[in-house]
Amino acid sequence: MKKGLALAAAGVFLISGIFTGCAKKDKLTKVRLNEVVHSVFYAPQYAAMELGYFEEEGLDIELSVGQGADKSMTALISDSADIALLGTEAGIYVYNEGREDYCVAFAQLTQRAGNFLVSRTNEKDFKWENLKGKELIGGRNGGMPQMILEYILKNNGIDPEKDLTLTTNIAFTSTSGAFAGGIGDYTVEFEPSATALEEAGTGYVVASLGTESGFVPYTVYMATKNYIALNPDTIQKFTNAIYRGQIWVDTHSAEEIAEIIQPHFSENSVETLTKIIERYKSQDTWKKNPIFEKESLEHMEDIMEEAGELEKRVDYDKFISNVFAEEAVSNIK
Repeated sequence: MKKGLALAAAGVFLISGIFTGCAKKDKLTKVRLNEVVHSVFYAPQYAAMELGYFEEEGLDIELSVGQGADKSMTALISDSADIALLGTEAGIYVYNEGREDYCVAFAQLTQRAGNFLVSRTNEKDFKWENLKGKELIGGRNGGMPQMILEYILKNNGIDPEKDLTLTTNIAFTSTSGAFAGGIGDYTVEFEPSATALEEAGTGYVVASLGTESGFVPYTVYMATKNYIALNPDTIQKFTNAIYRGQIWVDTHSAEEIAEIIQPHFSENSVETLTKIIERYKSQDTWKKNPIFEKESLEHMEDIMEEAGELEKRVDYDKFISNVFAEEAVSNIK
């Protein structure tokens, strides 16, 4: 009898706890966040999610993946997402179209390209000139990965149109699989795909596009001008959580970060994630705060102009709002 009462009480407690949890979640403001891809490259965001920073700010994050900056931008301007994490170039394209409700960049997450050059052979002393006469799997024309790649090639005296075969018609999600299947002598991959190719013995990371291209606002958070005007508190809380994630990642080891974000990458071991994060940390990939500097934008526009993809430069003060980032930095220590 006592055992039955105890089980009944436990059941009541469990149900009560479930409803209490639901009630707590109901009080949170839902934010539909679309990320361009799902990658360890965005570790500070996943750390903020796993450490409860968004919930502490009163936000419930509903995460979706665009699988391309163009698709994430479409989600944003079609009101399928409230905030998008994507390449700055996508917002520049929309701004230059003259759209009234254009997208504003309000927080920067990464400050270097996050992809790596993978070779089919283990080139201990790799030089960019090794690419001449070879086939390289690149990215989508007009996308930041491809523009960064072409910028690096040109800086190393390589003509992307004449000196090698540059394949740009393979879907972003299929490039590593295509390379593993025998296409190309080289491929450009984000993590964890680059390390997965290494661990499978299919390829070898021989160069970092991040270190070769310098500091660029590679991925930023954007929302439409109208959404920001109508939801400034939500944008501020979101930026606060991201900044706290940036601080945490900056002050913790690669292994500690790997352990925290591993639920987002269950197909990878903590050891593999640690290796990836160490690679990103060593090249100073992540911004230490979400402020988007003007010099960084100008460097990106230089790259876009070099690629022939920029019609005109944007108005920094209209395209970028550092109000929320500066508020976060001044109030969070």
